Amino acid sequence: MARRPRPTRPGRRPGQGNLVRIIGGEHGGRRLHFPSAAGLRPTADRVRETLFNWLQPCLPGSRCLDLFAGSGALGLEAASRGAAGVVLLEREPRVARRLRENVELLGLGQVSVVEADALNWLRTDPRQFDILFLDPPFGGDLMTAACRLLAQGHWLAPGARIYLEMDASSPLPPLPREWRPLREKRAGQVCYYLFAGPE
Repeated sequence: MARRPRPTRPGRRPGQGNLVRIIGGEHGGRRLHFPSAAGLRPTADRVRETLFNWLQPCLPGSRCLDLFAGSGALGLEAASRGAAGVVLLEREPRVARRLRENVELLGLGQVSVVEADALNWLRTDPRQFDILFLDPPFGGDLMTAACRLLAQGHWLAPGARIYLEMDASSPLPPLPREWRPLREKRAGQVCYYLFAGPE
């Protein structure tokens, strides 16, 4: 006997995707849709709240890079809280398209969405950023490669802050010796770290 299709939940259209919430700043409380995609895993609210408490002193007026943007949870949160410029990198066209729609919806003129592979993009001419978010899909070696390219390519402004989010079962990759650890915390199956680059 054939299974009957499950009814759609009230208030949710097919293909509407998932929701991420901006926690603080100008757009705090806004909920934004993002599509499902392999490896796309938005940073949890409580992790973001802790992270942005750490970053708050250096966030206003900063230049931010979200290397594996996905839902945009990190980069859009930074923009809402006063970052002067944010670059969101996303290689999946459908996800990048939704990011652009959300940026337009919020009227965030300081945010640009770049549809590109993060590792290839880091091999182009560098520009400096004050805050860098690295939250790649779990289960690969993207973190190791991205950290190496960041260190080689002079992407870090003096004293830049570098955020790493990883599966708790994975060890930290080899990091540049000059990156100074500032914070470290665990939430469930996620470990997250904040480092400072050289002055």
